[in-house]
Amino acid sequence: MSDRPSILKVSLILAAGLATFAFAPILVRLAGDAHPLELATIRTVSAALFLLPFWLYQKKKQAMQEGYTRKEKIRAILAGGCLGLHFIFWIASLGYTSVASASVLVTTHPILLILIESLLMKRHFSRLTWIGVFTAFAGSVWLGLSDSNYSGQFEHATLGNSMALTASALFVLYFILSSTLRQKSTWTDYIFRVYFATAVTCTLLMIVLQVPLTLGLPVIVCGIALALGPQILGHGSLNYAVKYISPTILSTLILTEPVFATILALILFAELPLAMSIIAMFIILTGVLLSWLGRQALKPAWLKKTGQ
Repeated sequence: MSDRPSILKVSLILAAGLATFAFAPILVRLAGDAHPLELATIRTVSAALFLLPFWLYQKKKQAMQEGYTRKEKIRAILAGGCLGLHFIFWIASLGYTSVASASVLVTTHPILLILIESLLMKRHFSRLTWIGVFTAFAGSVWLGLSDSNYSGQFEHATLGNSMALTASALFVLYFILSSTLRQKSTWTDYIFRVYFATAVTCTLLMIVLQVPLTLGLPVIVCGIALALGPQILGHGSLNYAVKYISPTILSTLILTEPVFATILALILFAELPLAMSIIAMFIILTGVLLSWLGRQALKPAWLKKTGQ
C-alpha cells in the first residue's frame, strides 16, 4: 500500500498555498519605506524561528534515520542562499515598478525551467505543455512591456523590471538545486534547512552592507505576515508538491499571482491596470491552463512507481 498522497491532496495543498502569493506584493507596499533587506531579513528569520520547534521535534522522533549527506547539506545551503537573494531582489523591485509588472516578471521562470528539465534532466513534456509554457511566457513579456506606460508614475520602471527578472533567475536556480533534495526528505526537514540558510544569507548581507534595523511596527507585522503566508504556506506548498510534480508544471501555477495581486492593488492602491495589461493576464491564464492540461501526458511519479 503506497503512502504517497493522492492527486487531490496535493492539489488542495497547492491551492491553499498559492492563495497567499497575491498578498506578498501588497504586504511589501504596506510595510512602507522599509529597506528591502530589512524586510527580507525579518521575513526569513521569522519563518526559520517558526519552523524550528517542529524541526527539532521531528529530528528527535526520527533520530535513527539517515539524514542528508555532506554534499546535500551544502546544496541545501546554496538553495537557501539563492532563495534569500530572490526575496531581496523581488522586494527591491517593488520600489521602482508597478505591482502588476513586478509580480509577472518575477514569475517568468517556467520558460527557463522547461528548457533545463528537457535539455539537462532529459524529462519529456507533451506538446500542449510546451505551448502552454510559451504562451504564459509571452503574456508575461507583454505585461512587462505594457509597464512602460506607467512611466509617469514609476520613473525607474526599467530598473525595477530588471530586479524582478534577476529574482526570477535566482528562483530557477533555487528550484533546480532543491528539487532533488526533496525526493529523499520530509517536508519539515527540507524547508527548515533551506529557510534557515535563507535567513542566514539575509542577515549576513544586512551586517556586511550595514543596513540599519528600524524595527517599525508596520515592518515587523508585514515581515511576519510574509513569513507565515507567502513563504511558509505559499513556497512551502510548492516545496511539498515538487516531490511529486515537475518543477516546470508547478512553476506555471505561480503565474496566476499577478491576476489576484493586480486586483488587490486596484482595491488598496488604486492602481488601475491598462487594457494591454488585462489582455496580457488573460494570455497568461490561458497558458497556465494549457500547461496543466498537457501534464496529463506526464504520469505523476507516484503512479509510475505503483504501476497504476
